[in-house]
This record gives sequence, structure tokens and C-alpha cells, in this order.
Amino acid sequence: MTSSPTKPAVRLRLIALPTEHGGWGLLGAPILLGLWVAPSPAGVWLSLAALGAFLTRQPLKVALGDWRRGKRFPRTIWAERFALIYGLIALGAFAAAWFSAARAFWSSLLLAAPFALVQFRFDLLKQSRALIAELCGATAISSLAAVIAQAARWMLQPALLLWLLPALQTTTAIVYVGTRLRLARGTSARRAPALLAHLSALAFVGGLVGLGMIGWSVAGAFAILMLRCWIGLLPRSLRTPTPLVGVQELGWSLLIVMGIGLGI
Repeated sequence: MTSSPTKPAVRLRLIALPTEHGGWGLLGAPILLGLWVAPSPAGVWLSLAALGAFLTRQPLKVALGDWRRGKRFPRTIWAERFALIYGLIALGAFAAAWFSAARAFWSSLLLAAPFALVQFRFDLLKQSRALIAELCGATAISSLAAVIAQAARWMLQPALLLWLLPALQTTTAIVYVGTRLRLARGTSARRAPALLAHLSALAFVGGLVGLGMIGWSVAGAFAILMLRCWIGLLPRSLRTPTPLVGVQELGWSLLIVMGIGLGI
């Protein structure tokens, strides 16, 4: 008597949760910053909506990939379920934020939409690890701080500054981490672009300090990031395990949140 072959188990974690662990830090930093400097009930709802949208991305990618191939697996069904649940959470929280906001926040969302669409396009092409996709995705997520601030009655111009500063940190971090990981694997990579990106960000922030738009704590935080980039790309630093590098970057993100929160 022969037994029928068993179906492979569906790994729900790979469907329900993002595979890029760094994305949690990218999402958390602007939410924490926005709620710190501009707390409001609408901001809490927007944070929940952003979390729902963030979680929707992974199961939606899985489902879209199977649909495009004309296939339907058990994982496809689970991906559709998770995408629907997360999507409903995002829509419900967004509706609550819209009706409870002290000021309309659609202008920041419209400005962030092109960056989000570029990332989504690369997701469809299965090129989400491309540099332009990661930079656009980080820029789009950073807009959450501005959206939360606008919902708490901030005007657009100061809210955009609250978007720009964390976007500078995340985009330079992406260039730095990518360079560091390639060097750690023994792949040829130039250190100059990462160092130049940090130097340019520091110079820009210094200019904003000189104009009186932000405080010195922001420039100090970016100066520390510049030092971190230089030390992190030294040969002796490349032996640090990759998971530890991710944890360190989470700490640097919190440093920037503190610097901006104190100096905005």
C-alpha cells in the first residue's frame, strides 16, 4: 500500500511578514518622529494605516507573482488573505485619520506618491533590491513624518522639512550599508560615493542650521553619522556580522530622530 505524496507546507511567515528586516526601521523612524513633534489622534491612526500598507506589500508581491505566471498555489490563497486583511486595516485606519485630522494632509501624500509608485514598479519587475527602488521606497516612507505633522495642524513647508531630514538619513544609510556589505563579501566597491553622500547631507544640514531653520542637534547627529560611515568602511570594521550591522543602523536611526526632535 503506497501513501499519497504530502503537499509541501506553506511557510506563512514568508508570506505574512516582510523579508527585508531593515524595513521596520525605515517605517518606525518617521512614525516616531512625527508622533514626537506633532502628536495627535490622527497621527496614531496614520501610523496604523502606514503599518497596514507596509505589511500589505509582501503578500501582495507573492500573489501578483503567481497571478502573472498563471499559477495558483496554496500560498497564493494565503497571500490573498493576508493582503486583504492588511489592506482593510490600512483603509480603515486611514479613514479614521482623515475624519479626525485637524488639517488636510493630502499634499504630502501626493508628493510622496511618485516615489512609492517607482518602488512598486520595481516590485512588479522583481527588482526591489535595485538601488533606485530602495532610495525611492525610503523617501516615500520618510514622508510619514510630514503627513503626521500636517494632520496635527502643521503647515506644508515645515512639514516638508520634517520629511527631508529623515529622508537624507535613510538614503545615505542605504548607500553606506550597500557599500559595506559588498566590501565585506569581497566584492569590488568604491567607498567614495558613500562618504560623499554623507558629506553632502552634513553640508546641507549645516546650511539649514546657518539659516536658522533647525538647531545644532540635527547637525551634530549627521556629523556622527558621517563618522560612523568612515569608521564602518574601514577594513577592520567589515568583520562585523551582517545582522549586527542592521541592529546598529536601527540605533543610528533613533539617534537621528532624537537629533531632529530636539532641533526642529
